[in-house]
Amino acid sequence: MESKDIQKRLAENLRKIRKNKKLTQFELAIKCDLSEAMIKNIELNRSWPSEKTLSQITKALDIDIYKLFLPVAADLEQKKEIKMSIKEEIIKEIRRYIDRQIDLIEL
Repeated sequence: MESKDIQKRLAENLRKIRKNKKLTQFELAIKCDLSEAMIKNIELNRSWPSEKTLSQITKALDIDIYKLFLPVAADLEQKKEIKMSIKEEIIKEIRRYIDRQIDLIEL
């Protein structure tokens, strides 16, 4: 994974977590003693935060730092959709198999 991908993941997760906690960029900035512009630039993938800045953000959000670097929710949602699709296909195949077996028994 390249650094630009990691930075993008950080930006998207920060935005998602902030919104889930119902905070504006301004409110988060106040909570972590940073400028609103700093939060905005991180979320827009324009700047990379220092360790101190990351620490302030995670403390304000009351999360562990690793949560900012987990796979992006869209990636997880896509994987979930693929799993559901596979599950549905398996269920269809099992039903067809059972129907064929019942037909054989009835003959």
